[in-house]
Amino acid sequence: MKKRKRKMKGIMVSLFLLVGCGVASAQASPEHRTVSQVLDHSVTGVEGEFVPAAEAMPEDKYAFAPTSGEFKGVRTFAQQIKHVAAVNYLLGGAILQEKPPADTGEESGPASITSKADIVKYLKDSFAYLHKAVSSIDEKNEVAGIKNPFGEGTASRLGLAITAISHPYDHYGQVVEYLRMNSIVPPASR
Repeated sequence: MKKRKRKMKGIMVSLFLLVGCGVASAQASPEHRTVSQVLDHSVTGVEGEFVPAAEAMPEDKYAFAPTSGEFKGVRTFAQQIKHVAAVNYLLGGAILQEKPPADTGEESGPASITSKADIVKYLKDSFAYLHKAVSSIDEKNEVAGIKNPFGEGTASRLGLAITAISHPYDHYGQVVEYLRMNSIVPPASR
């Protein structure tokens, strides 16, 4: 009788553990995410890399641009940051089908913004606008043709959002190089 009770107790504990694991597994499985949630998460990712890198460079180095080797005519650090922000605004405006709320200076950003604080604010505001833009994308409008902000023809909101996510990473590599040339370890590498 004792063996049977222990066996039943063991079976009950095993069943309890199996059910518990099943419930935990169901809770851990990813929930259905919308297109805009996935895109917004990706914007947050690039923003989390790019903004701290922009903040890491001291203001007196914002005019820095490499000059030796094959670096002739490249953008300064400040110009890199302003360019990314301006393109964020252009792409966000295209996705929302509206005029961007800030001066984009033909992809260079406003010439009037020169201090580090103003440039970083312009950058942060551009990411806030990009978050707003990607949150407007859904399964109904993601591939519909809209005006391409960079030339003739049309683009899709989804395609522009992907460009908005990948473009800052292109410049992030350059910004990291500029930081390291000034003996600054990029925040993401610390």
